[in-house]
Amino acid sequence: MSLDNTIFFDASSLSSSAAERLGRLQARTARIGVIGLGYVGLPLTLLLAEAGFQVTGFDIDEKKIGDLEAGRSYIFRIPEEEIQAARAQGLRATSDFSRLAEQDAILMCVPTPLTSHREPDLSYIENTARATATWIREGQLVVLESTTYPGTTEDVLIPLLESGNPHGLRAQTNVAAATGEGVFYVAFSPEREDPGNTTVARRDIPKVVGGHDPIATHMAATLYEGIFEKAVRVSTTRVAEMTKLLENIYRCVNIALVNELKVLSLRMDVNIWEVIDAASTKPFGFHPFYPGPGLGGHCIPIDPFYLSWKAKEYDFNTRFIELAGEVNEGMPEFVTQQVAKALNREKKALNGSKILMLGMSYKRNIDDLRESPSLTIIELLRAEGAEVLYNDPYHPTVGRGRHYNLNMTSTPLDNLSQYDCVLIVTDHSDYDYQQIVNESKLVVDTRNATKGIASTKIVLC
Repeated sequence: MSLDNTIFFDASSLSSSAAERLGRLQARTARIGVIGLGYVGLPLTLLLAEAGFQVTGFDIDEKKIGDLEAGRSYIFRIPEEEIQAARAQGLRATSDFSRLAEQDAILMCVPTPLTSHREPDLSYIENTARATATWIREGQLVVLESTTYPGTTEDVLIPLLESGNPHGLRAQTNVAAATGEGVFYVAFSPEREDPGNTTVARRDIPKVVGGHDPIATHMAATLYEGIFEKAVRVSTTRVAEMTKLLENIYRCVNIALVNELKVLSLRMDVNIWEVIDAASTKPFGFHPFYPGPGLGGHCIPIDPFYLSWKAKEYDFNTRFIELAGEVNEGMPEFVTQQVAKALNREKKALNGSKILMLGMSYKRNIDDLRESPSLTIIELLRAEGAEVLYNDPYHPTVGRGRHYNLNMTSTPLDNLSQYDCVLIVTDHSDYDYQQIVNESKLVVDTRNATKGIASTKIVLC
């Protein structure tokens, strides 16, 4: 099926309650509930409030609820002024899921991590679906935004919503005889958040929408067209689910390519960053990707494993994708080896060395620790006997998370000469890299943050 952005449906099949909700979506007077107020849900909530929708945010984290109700922000890149403006527009936050019954549309923005065995963990989707099912009413729209494998909406979300609904409601399907009575509508629309991106406004990112049936597609697209410049309608929820995976796997594979070339280039005494800069002058057929200490964030390190796991159900091995994942997963170990090699050049052992790591976030200028390679690098360096401290202006402390338990406090950038090595893991723009090089004994740079600084102290990694 070609993408013509037109999904046809019979408006006469709408129930009166669904028709009323669609009218409110078109007029931007609809009541919208957003479940999950993290890095995806909170920005979406603010866009909805700004557009004039009546928005209620739902979360089980009482601290987030308290902060929002008090007009405070808990995400660095979202200023408190935005929260307070949304509050003035009517934004409310609650942990009372019974209020889902009041909403015209329910948007689910919950995490989809991996288990310790690198398999999909859908527990957040499943628990949210069970908590939501009780409160679904006829004609409501439910949209899943969480990144996942194709088939999750149809095979996991919908059965849980239907089985847990006390009113016997069913998800609308594309059946000619459907009357629109006794149904609710389900769609999938993947989030496309890019933390730290200041060049593309959130509303300018096209929103891919795939419904369980054409009516659901139309309703969801109508909603998103109220806050985004464009909604891209696709034929099914599975197409929308696979679209998100393709976007992130594309990046994962290309980052793995430059990471592998970086390792080779170091052995060949070639500067890979200079190579990429030169290749980028080609006006066609090349898009630059950059190496680093490993992948971070919620999507790129995780999404390939979601698809690889699902592919086995179809007796298919995603060898190319899995190899890219292996290359990227091996980068923290490579960084550790390079630090040891650099210290050895200075006639020092890694065991017993004092190392200051700059940057904990998974990318520059954000306060997001999810899947950050810095967490793994600290553990690897400690395992080799190094004393590791860190500095990050976005993380005064780093406590305990899903896969780490560090309980560390950011160290001031004082007396850098006391460290045997300063390791740049995240290239925050807050740092004065010239000063850092001047005051340090040895700098291992995994991000080319010291580009343009001439010093024998610098080791590119």
